[in-house]
Amino acid sequence: MSDRIETFRFQGVEPERLDKFLTECLPEFSRARIQGLIVDGFVQVNGRPAKKTGVKLEGGEQVQIRIPPPQPAGLIAERIPLAVLFENEDLLIVNKPAGMVVHPAAGHDRGTLVNAVLGYDPHIEGIGGEERPGIVHRLDKDTSGLIVIAKNERAHRWLTEQFKTRRVEKTYLALVDGKPPTPTGRVEAPIGRDPHDRKKMAIVKAEKGREAVSEYRTLESFPHHTLLEFHPHTGRTHQIRLHCAFLGCPITGDVTYGHRKPSLDLNRHFLHAWRLKLTLPGESAPRLFEAPLPPELMRALDALRGK
Repeated sequence: MSDRIETFRFQGVEPERLDKFLTECLPEFSRARIQGLIVDGFVQVNGRPAKKTGVKLEGGEQVQIRIPPPQPAGLIAERIPLAVLFENEDLLIVNKPAGMVVHPAAGHDRGTLVNAVLGYDPHIEGIGGEERPGIVHRLDKDTSGLIVIAKNERAHRWLTEQFKTRRVEKTYLALVDGKPPTPTGRVEAPIGRDPHDRKKMAIVKAEKGREAVSEYRTLESFPHHTLLEFHPHTGRTHQIRLHCAFLGCPITGDVTYGHRKPSLDLNRHFLHAWRLKLTLPGESAPRLFEAPLPPELMRALDALRGK
């Protein structure tokens, strides 16, 4: 695959930064990506290499940018079955099973969602970065449900911006031990690293963590459990799990933040990314996507219902 070369003429009335101008000309790329190409010498202004990202264009300059193809990240494509719920030229929406890590990391270099996605569509390699191609948000290893994968740079930028500005509506189903203090509610409890265990997160003081906000409502009550619908407004690591524990009703099966011995016969925590409402690239109205509960969670619910 050869380099892509684009040439533009700046015809603005007011002076403008080079990186800002190129980001407007190439909306499929983030400003950070454009700045990186400028710094690496891939941009020329009037035939000369641009030396700074903040070079001011005054009017009439010819700007040429050379965009190299994505570099292979050394990730292994694997033929792992994917439950693809929706696909178009811009993205995939996948129902991730519990037990699957989203992207390779120490101790998880095979069998991840990224390995499976590259086996499904090799062209996604390098999209949005070499380490996590196509990934715009994450789910915990043992959380099942909906996750979105970008298939090109334009879609990656579009989706990343929607998640960043909190325009994506995420709905989770969580079965908890006990019940929350009120049937519906809002939790505002900052999250940071656990000072006693760096592998875990914790509810911390505001100055030591990041803002974390969730809303919930009760869907179904049982003698010793409650099925909740959760809407996280921020996307902190382990947010819903921590907020449930903070309410005094940890997620059933969550041996990290809840009871060490699960109250039901589950080998995972009962948390499922149920619904996603987002606007697809090039569209104006949001769409709603839904992933059904996996069989092991349905069996747990049926047992509580006496079925």
